[in-house]
Amino acid sequence: MKRKKSLIWTVIIVGLAGAAYGIFGAFNGNGKTQMQFGMVTRGDLENTISCSGTLSPVTTVDVGTQVSGIIDRVFVDYNDIVTKGQLLAVLDTFLLKASLLDAEAGVERAEAELEQARADYARGEQLHEKGLISDADYLSLEIAVKAQNALVKSAEAALTRARSNLDYAYVYSPIDGTVIEKNIEEGQTVAASLSAPTLFLIAEDLSHMEILADVDESDIGDIKVGQETRFEVPAYSDQTFTGRVTQIRLQPENVSNVVTYTVVIDAANDEGLLLPGMTATVDFIIQQKNDVLLVPNAALRIQPTEDMSVAVQKKRQQERPPFADADSTATTAPGGQRPGMVPGTGNKRPANMSLVWFLDSDGQLSMEPVLTGMTDGSITEIVRSRSLDEGMQIVTAVTGSTSSTKATNATQGGLMGGRSSGGPPSGPPGF
Repeated sequence: MKRKKSLIWTVIIVGLAGAAYGIFGAFNGNGKTQMQFGMVTRGDLENTISCSGTLSPVTTVDVGTQVSGIIDRVFVDYNDIVTKGQLLAVLDTFLLKASLLDAEAGVERAEAELEQARADYARGEQLHEKGLISDADYLSLEIAVKAQNALVKSAEAALTRARSNLDYAYVYSPIDGTVIEKNIEEGQTVAASLSAPTLFLIAEDLSHMEILADVDESDIGDIKVGQETRFEVPAYSDQTFTGRVTQIRLQPENVSNVVTYTVVIDAANDEGLLLPGMTATVDFIIQQKNDVLLVPNAALRIQPTEDMSVAVQKKRQQERPPFADADSTATTAPGGQRPGMVPGTGNKRPANMSLVWFLDSDGQLSMEPVLTGMTDGSITEIVRSRSLDEGMQIVTAVTGSTSSTKATNATQGGLMGGRSSGGPPSGPPGF
């Protein structure tokens, strides 16, 4: 019994091997045509635009000082978390306090001189009423009072300025945040005569970062506010982060005749992995589809050889019912629709129609038109097909000495319902 079963399996294996040789021998055995195969898969497909950008905090504040002097004390360092109003550094206040004392003395001196001028004016007013001084002398006393009053105001302004300068010697944090840059050390001299020097750079909230991405002008039309993005940084090459477009800046940048636009992307940084200044490779998700039938793009660009066309024609002749009128069955579909055409489109071939060569369930070479959808450049979505299914083998490359325009035209003629040279109509029925 065991020998009988073994014999049966041997016969089956030999039969399958003979069938496989019969299928592929016509192409690979004679050396004329060689084919490479891929597989029909099912999965997710998306169309993206890629560019690079730099990570930065959403809000940063440059902390400086309006007075010149020597840095006396520094109370914070890099990465320190600070609160609004916290003391960060102090400048040497010796000269500033001296200026304040001088300003206070100036106010006292001006007030004393004002008091003297008012007393002279009151005395002169009495003498003027008695006619003991002239009108000119009396007017001089009145003007002196006004002048001294102005000097008092000027001295008070100088006092206010001196007090403010002393206050500016104490550098406080204007916001809650993190110190990400420190440009001073104790004993260093800062000069604020021309411009306010930057002492610290404080990032307000590092739990949210933004990416300033440079998008080429040819792609900017596909970018929209609110669009989802994902990006990677070199420090964490095995991790993908997500973000959302918050702004598209209208001011272009032209570098070496390359025009780009800055796109601002908001990204969460709850784990604190993203650091300011990191370079991010960003993918803008333009279109996305899930659980669709997919084929390699190479399968849609097959130029069949004459051997392939003859094999498909023979297969269809064998499948055609005997005594069938070739002209009526092969060239006209129900309702007058020509083979290979999508119902409702007349005789016009859809722009997204392509030919796919594949192995059917019997392992024989077949061909049919399909409607394609979106592509990512390497794989394409199959929108509509009669025969293709997940796991099927499809032709992705063909080499052969007889691959010619004649074979291609013959196959396309069959698709459009015409006749190929040397045989009956070979066009597959419509969808």
